[in-house]
Amino acid sequence: MTITSSDLTKAAGAAAAIAGAVFIAVQIGHPAGDAFTTDTADWVARSCAKIVMAALALAGITGMYLRQYRRSGLLGLAGYLLFAAGYLAMFSVEVIAATVLPRLVDTEPGFVDDVVTAAAGGTPNGDIGALQTLFDVAGAGYLLGGLVFGIALFRTRVLARWAAALLAVSTVGTAALAVLPESFNRPFAVPAGIALIGLGVSLWRGSRSTTPDADVSAARPEQPAVR
Repeated sequence: MTITSSDLTKAAGAAAAIAGAVFIAVQIGHPAGDAFTTDTADWVARSCAKIVMAALALAGITGMYLRQYRRSGLLGLAGYLLFAAGYLAMFSVEVIAATVLPRLVDTEPGFVDDVVTAAAGGTPNGDIGALQTLFDVAGAGYLLGGLVFGIALFRTRVLARWAAALLAVSTVGTAALAVLPESFNRPFAVPAGIALIGLGVSLWRGSRSTTPDADVSAARPEQPAVR
C-alpha cells in the first residue's frame, strides 16, 4: 500500500475536524472548575477526551501548515510553532488531570483544587510549583499561536478564509475570560471548535494536490531547458 501526500493531507484534515467536534462536545454539561474532587470520574472522562482532541489538533494544524508553508512564510512558521506548543502543553495538562490529580483527591484535595483553578486561569491559594509555568505556556501558546496562525492561514487563501478568521478571533478572544465569570468558559470554546472543523474540512477537500503548495508550483511558468 502506497501512502501519498494527498492521503496524509486528508488524514490531517479529518484529524482537525474531529478535534474540533470533540472540543465542542466536551464543553456540553462540563462540571464547574471547583468540582474536580466531587465529580472526579466526569472530569477524568472529559480530560481523556481532551487528550485525544489535543493530539488530533496537533496533527491537523501540522497538515495545515505543510499545505501552505511556502505562502505563509515566517508568519506561518511562528504561528504554527506557537500554536503547536500551546496544544502540546494542553495535552500535558490533560494527561496530568486524567492520571495524577485523581490519585491526590483524597489526600491533597486543596492542592487539586488549586491546580484546577490555575488551569482555568484563576489564582490558586497555594503553591503549585512548575505546573503554573505549564499552564502559562498552554494559555499563551493557544491564544497567541491561534491568532498568528489564523492570520497566516487567512492571508494565504489556501484554506477556508472564514474558518481562519474565526480561529484567530476565537483564540485571542479567550483573553477576555480573565475578567468574565467562569460560566463563559465553555461557550467561548465553541467558535474555536467550529473553526477547526471548517479548516479540517477545507484541508480535506483541497487535498487533491499531491504536494504541499502544489498550486503555487503549478502557477509558475515552465522554464526552458538549458542547453
